[in-house]
Amino acid sequence: MERILVIGGARALGAAVARRAVQDGYDVVIGARDLAAAEALAVELGATAVRIDLQDETTMAAAAALLADGIDHLVMTGSAPHDVRAVELEHDKLVTAFTAKVIGPMLVAKHFAPVLRPTGSIVVFSGVVGWRPGPGSLVKGVTNGAVEYLARHLAADLAPVRVNAISPGVIDSGAWDRLGDGKAGLLSKSAAGTLVGRSGESDDIVDAVMWLLRAGFISGETVHLEGGARHKTA
Repeated sequence: MERILVIGGARALGAAVARRAVQDGYDVVIGARDLAAAEALAVELGATAVRIDLQDETTMAAAAALLADGIDHLVMTGSAPHDVRAVELEHDKLVTAFTAKVIGPMLVAKHFAPVLRPTGSIVVFSGVVGWRPGPGSLVKGVTNGAVEYLARHLAADLAPVRVNAISPGVIDSGAWDRLGDGKAGLLSKSAAGTLVGRSGESDDIVDAVMWLLRAGFISGETVHLEGGARHKTA
């Protein structure tokens, strides 16, 4: 049985990936900063949990030691948005955002490369805003754009382990529930901005993740899952 570690797996898209992976017969390890949340989901799914904080390298080293008998796949969904204009940037929040998307995954690779099986893979998460610049999305855009290069260069560095990125558009993953009544408006606007006429659903992303785990001839690529939003001109 192949083992998959989902970092950020206690909520939203990460939890959706963990659920599907269990259904598909993987040995699932849920990694999260909030160990209690990871353990609660792990009990529900019949998985295991480990604390991994993308802002804290010591947790990565400790988790790699716990999983020293080997893993096949790593999926990382972490983010720490800092959605402000350039004149409002805060240094510490800027560093936190880059750590969640770029520095943290690189350090995860550092510690888990020795335990990743050579036929395995890593999937990291970018986002459509990396290709759609706009006011207030400076940090999110640059960090998401950087993930494309992270996948490319990490794939070359860790070969034959495969590394790929997924770049979603607006996805109804549960992350937008905090908007309350505003969520419907966001999803409607997102749907209008695609070529397919709808917003994304968790299954759209999970399907792609599970495909990439098995796609043994794909490495260093970014898969765009945003309904053609980058190509919509009006």
